[in-house]
Amino acid sequence: MSDPTASDTPVLDLLERMTVDSVATSGLDVQSIALVRLAALVASGAPAVSYALNLAVDAEVGLNADDVRGVLAAIAPIVGTSRVAAATGRIALALKVAIDVASTDLEDDLDTSE
Repeated sequence: MSDPTASDTPVLDLLERMTVDSVATSGLDVQSIALVRLAALVASGAPAVSYALNLAVDAEVGLNADDVRGVLAAIAPIVGTSRVAAATGRIALALKVAIDVASTDLEDDLDTSE
């Protein structure tokens, strides 16, 4: 018998709860949290999808490309050039996918309005 209160996305729900708890506990402002998380993604060798999810939030809190470049430059001596180069490629891929999705959504909206 299935639980009617169970979510269809338990892992995403867990990640959301963890994120909310970490933001509340850290004491940092949202922009600092976004910068620190970006640095952690680079240091951990995160996949492009992780950058896509975090860069969407970064834009919402007012971070821009200069902020991302600043983080990459600041952490390069610690994590190494290979991690920074790999992260740059993954960020570019995440942005390309986001642009492709936005373009498709725009085309769909234009098609339905005709």
